[in-house]
Amino acid sequence: MKTLAWMTVAAAGLAMAGCNITGKYSLGGKLTGLMGQGLVLQDNSGNDLDLASNGAFVFTGTVSNGDAYSVTVKTQPSNPAQTCTVHNGSGTIDKADVANVIVSCTHAGRFAYVANQLSNNLSAYSINSASGFLTPVSGSPFAASGTTPVSLVVDPNGQFLYVVENGSNDVSVYSIDSATGALAAAGLPSPTGSGPDAVIVDPSDRYLYVANLASNSVSAYTIDSSTGLLTELSNSPFAVGAEPSSLKIDPNGNFLYVTDFSDGDVAVLAIDPATGSLSGISGSPFGAGAGALSIAIDPAGTFAYVANETAATISEYSINASTGGLTMVSGSPLATGTSPESLAVDPAGRFVYAANVTANNQVAAYSIAPVGGALTLSGSPIAAGAFPISIVLDPSGQFAYVANDNSNDISVYAVDTTTGVLTPVSHSPFGAGIEPRSIAID
Repeated sequence: MKTLAWMTVAAAGLAMAGCNITGKYSLGGKLTGLMGQGLVLQDNSGNDLDLASNGAFVFTGTVSNGDAYSVTVKTQPSNPAQTCTVHNGSGTIDKADVANVIVSCTHAGRFAYVANQLSNNLSAYSINSASGFLTPVSGSPFAASGTTPVSLVVDPNGQFLYVVENGSNDVSVYSIDSATGALAAAGLPSPTGSGPDAVIVDPSDRYLYVANLASNSVSAYTIDSSTGLLTELSNSPFAVGAEPSSLKIDPNGNFLYVTDFSDGDVAVLAIDPATGSLSGISGSPFGAGAGALSIAIDPAGTFAYVANETAATISEYSINASTGGLTMVSGSPLATGTSPESLAVDPAGRFVYAANVTANNQVAAYSIAPVGGALTLSGSPIAAGAFPISIVLDPSGQFAYVANDNSNDISVYAVDTTTGVLTPVSHSPFGAGIEPRSIAID
C-alpha cells in the first residue's frame, strides 16, 4: 500500500511538471512583417529553420534544461529585400518551453496614412521608395468610421490600420490593400474609454492598446489575426495617471510605456504575454517634465525619451531590460527652446528626431550617445509647416514624415544616415486634410 501511495504521488508530481521526463524543451515564438522569401533562422549557430509566412514558429530541435539558446537570422529575406530583427532571442532554458521570441521584418515604406481630425477622414499615399515622394492612392481621402480621428497605427504585418477616434470614443479597423494601399472598413468600431488619444500594437501583433486621455486609463484588446477585429480584455481598462497622451512598447514586447500629460510622468506597465493584461511595475510612475506628451524608445530597448511640451524639454532615460524601470540619464532633461510635440528614433538607434523644437515650426535631429544615451543637437534644425505635431520615420530609415497640424500638409525629408541631417524632398510639403494630427507608415 505504501509503495502504491508513493507511486501515485510521484505520478501526480510528474503531471504537475508537465510530464517532461526528457529534460528537453521547445524553442519558438512569432514572426511578423515578412513579405520576402528565403528567411532562415538558427539557434546557437545551428538547427536552421526556414520560414515562409508570418505567425507562430517552433524550431525542430529541442534544448536541454539549463542550456543557453541564441536565436539569430542566418539569411535575410529577398524579393523584396527586408531586414529581420530578433527580440527576446537569448536566454537559458529553465524547465519550460520558450515561446516568446519575436522576429520582426521591415522594409522600405510603401504607404503613408494620416488622420485628419477636422475633416474627419484619412489621407492615404503611396511612397516612392527612391525619392520619398507621396502620391495619393485611389479613393483617398477615406471617410473615418467614427468622428475626430486623432491617432493611427499599422499592425506589424502591414495588413490592418487602426484609428482612434476622439469624438466618438472608439477605435476603428481598416484592411489595407497590399497592392494599392487603399483602405476598407472592417467591422464596426470598438468602444474605448473617454477621449482616446493614442493607439499602439504590440510587436507580436496580438494585442492593441489605447490611451484614454479623458478617463485616465488604457484599454486593451486582443487582435483576430485573420480579420484584424478587436476583442476587449475582460479586465480592461487599466488605470494610469492623469491624461495619458502617448504609448510605446519596448522592442521585446514586455512593457508598455504611457506618458501622463497632466502628471508629468511615465507609467510603466508589464504586459502578460499570454493574455495581454497589464500590471504596474515597481517604481512606476517615473518622473518626466510638465506636459509629458510623446515618448520614443530606441530599437535596442536601451534608452527612452519623453517630449515635455509645457516644460520645453526632453527627458532622457536608460531602460532596465529586466524590470522595465527608467533611470534618468545624467544631465537630463535637455532644454529644447520651444514646446516639443513628437519624437521618433531612427531604425539604427543613432538619432532622435523632435518636432517643433529649438524654434516654432522646426524639426531637429539629436545624436544619441552610444554610452549613456545623452542627446546632442546634430546639424541645424530645419523648417517644417505650421505646428508640426507628429513625426515618424519609414522602416528603412531613409525618410522622415511630419504632419503639420495648422498648415494642413505633410513635410517629407530625406535622412542622411551618417549625420542625421534632414533635407526636404522634391515637392514637399504634400497636401493633407484639415488638421492632420497623426501619421503612420506601412
